[in-house]
Amino acid sequence: MKITSNAENLQILYEDNHLIIINKRAGDIVQGDKTGDSPLSEIVKKHLKNKYNKPGEVFLGVVHRLDRPTTGIVVFAKTSKALSRLNASFAEKNTIEKTYWAITENCPSSTEGSLMHWLTRNTEKNKSTAHKKEVKNSKKAVLNYRLLKKLNNYYLLEIQLITGRHHQIRSQLSAIECIIKGDLKYGAKRSNPDGSIHLHARKLSFIHPVKKEKIEITAPVPDEKLWIACNDGI
Repeated sequence: MKITSNAENLQILYEDNHLIIINKRAGDIVQGDKTGDSPLSEIVKKHLKNKYNKPGEVFLGVVHRLDRPTTGIVVFAKTSKALSRLNASFAEKNTIEKTYWAITENCPSSTEGSLMHWLTRNTEKNKSTAHKKEVKNSKKAVLNYRLLKKLNNYYLLEIQLITGRHHQIRSQLSAIECIIKGDLKYGAKRSNPDGSIHLHARKLSFIHPVKKEKIEITAPVPDEKLWIACNDGI
C-alpha cells in the first residue's frame, strides 16, 4: 500500500532560534525525492514562514534523515551556523546518542548484545545487505540492543546506533531473523495497513550547536495500538 503523508499536522518536540525538532510520521519524506511528494523540510519551512510572518525565503537545513516508513525524531537547523556545527557533530558521532525502538517478529537469541556486520548497498533496489565478514565495497555497521518488552506475538527492542549506515537497523535485525514488523523489504510476513514499519527514532541526545548545552529529546510513539502497548509498564 502506498504511504500517505500527514505531515501538515506537525508535532514539534523542540524549537529555539537555531533548531526545530519534529516527531516525523510514517509517510513523511525528509527531503524531496523522485516521487515529487511534498517533503517534511518544505512543510516545516511553510510553518515557520506563517508562524513568524517571515518575508522571502526561509532558511532550513536538513541535519539528518529517517527512512520514509520510519517515525520519530528529525532535527532541522534554522540558521547556517547551527547547520554547519550540527553537521560536524553528526559526522563525528562522539557527542551524539541515537536510540531507536523496534518491534520485531522474533526475539533475538540473547536479551541484549551488540551486532556487527559489513553492509553493502544496492542503490537500484534502495536496500542494504548485512554480511558477517568484510566484503568488497562494504561498510562496518555496529549497534547495541536490548529486549525491553515481550508483546503478544511481537518483541520490543531498544537499539543504540554506534554507526550510521543506510538501512542499518533494518538490515542488521533482518540478518539475525528479528525482522521489523511491516518491513516487507527486509522479509516481514506482511505489510502494515498504512505502509509504515515499526521502527521509531525514540531518543536523541546531543550538544546544542550554539548554546553548548546538552539537549535530550524523546519522541512519543505513534498513536497506534501496538505502539501504545509498548509504553505500558515502561
